[in-house]
Amino acid sequence: MTPFSTLPAIIAILFCGGILAWLSERYFNRGSRQISLISLSVAAALLATYWPHLTDSPTGVWWDSVQINWIPRFGISFSLAIDGLGFLMLALTVLMGLFGLVVTWRDIRFRRGFFYFNYLWTLAGVVGVFTAIDLFLFFFFWEVMLIPMLFLIAVWGYEERIPAAIKFFIFTQASSLLMLLAIVTLVYLHYSASGILTFNYRELLNAQLTPGNAYWLMLGFFIAFAVKLPALPLHTWLPDAHTQAPTAGSILLAAILLKTGAYGLLRFTLPLFPEASAAFAPVAMSIGAASIIYGALLAFAQQDMKRLVAYSSVSHMGFVLLGLYAMNTVAAQGAVMQMIAHGFSTAALFSLVGAIQKRLNSRDMAQLGGLWSSLPKLSATALFFAVASLGMPGLGNFIAEFLVLLGSFDSNHWITAIAATGLIGAALYALLMMQRVFFGGLRTPEDAQTRSPTDLKAREFLALISLAAGLLLLGLRPQVVFDIAQPAIARTGTLHKKAPTATSQISSPKLRLSAWPETDHRRGNSP
Repeated sequence: MTPFSTLPAIIAILFCGGILAWLSERYFNRGSRQISLISLSVAAALLATYWPHLTDSPTGVWWDSVQINWIPRFGISFSLAIDGLGFLMLALTVLMGLFGLVVTWRDIRFRRGFFYFNYLWTLAGVVGVFTAIDLFLFFFFWEVMLIPMLFLIAVWGYEERIPAAIKFFIFTQASSLLMLLAIVTLVYLHYSASGILTFNYRELLNAQLTPGNAYWLMLGFFIAFAVKLPALPLHTWLPDAHTQAPTAGSILLAAILLKTGAYGLLRFTLPLFPEASAAFAPVAMSIGAASIIYGALLAFAQQDMKRLVAYSSVSHMGFVLLGLYAMNTVAAQGAVMQMIAHGFSTAALFSLVGAIQKRLNSRDMAQLGGLWSSLPKLSATALFFAVASLGMPGLGNFIAEFLVLLGSFDSNHWITAIAATGLIGAALYALLMMQRVFFGGLRTPEDAQTRSPTDLKAREFLALISLAAGLLLLGLRPQVVFDIAQPAIARTGTLHKKAPTATSQISSPKLRLSAWPETDHRRGNSP
């Protein structure tokens, strides 16, 4: 432990950048966008200092950590740490923050400073969530992440923004209170058994819990994270929040905030309650499969492009839940890859839907058609990300879904077979959107027919091409992500079922994935 590390600096820069952006617009009526861009660029530069760890990091060791006493009376400390999984999530957070800022550079026209204040504070909260290893601090950043997002929806959203914001608040706060109750109960039970009062994650890995207590606490954590994932039937806040949020808000929700739920399951729920998680795994896998099919069917039924992409997120994140609870490395690596690839592809789709709405004042596919002739660059870019979303081979989404299905098939054949039918639904809704909006005869809303819409600007096009290149790189060279995430996944150590068969043990040099260890990491082998 060191008294200082890069992690608090990244969080502080985002917090301070948000305050400066607000003040600059308030007193000088300018500069908020530039301050936000500088803040995110500095955060990215600081994160890049961890690059040497990508090649020489010892297995099972945190790359960097900092621990400072905060409320010692209750065993609470300001404790942050980063490993390979955390690095991947932080990189996704900063890159998507930059993408959302650049692609919506001129979209915000009122209370701009307060918008970027909430934008950067949301990102700061997410960075804290991905690095906190004190459970009280984790909960603190979890709340910091949610409140600014609420303002982004309620103030800068569309016509039905207030009901959507209220639903978002109710779901997220109810789940947050459930998680807080589970955290406090876990700490109390550990204190009762050991006499040590602490919220430290590494200490709580050694908590001695009865099977009944462990199961109920696991359910508390699982439900809280499943709401954010979101998983069926706790997903109903998502379509409304996505539809009514501004484009930048939708990008943050889809690319980053949904991943905090999956991260929480992988970092906290599975390692803290391994036996209970293994017992619950068939139920969780069933929920994941149901989310895949349900999300695909609902996406296929939508007329609003934004709701279509929102329901597709429910389907894609179902693969993450399925992969995490398959309890083997192959599926878990697929789940991590899905978190990253989904962030890229869905953020791009939301930005493209926002670009169409800005140009034509409509997202209704019944009012749109034949846009390829008038918006060729936008249409071609949309086609790329649509086929990426449906799992085109050679792109990161295909690698992710293939590994999830391959790994989960060894755990439960029938659930995996049912989940695989969701791939058909993905092809249907993605191609249907392309056919309705971009092909056929030219059709635009009446209030947009008097002007000729402009194609993607260079700024928008370059931002989208960068995400396309990222998906292509993930599809052609996925081993980089596997190597970075593998130590963190191996430390999870949640395989307490039957040993995996040869199906789940891939030893090819091009895909070096091994079975999850059977050692109990709650017994003196914590990270």
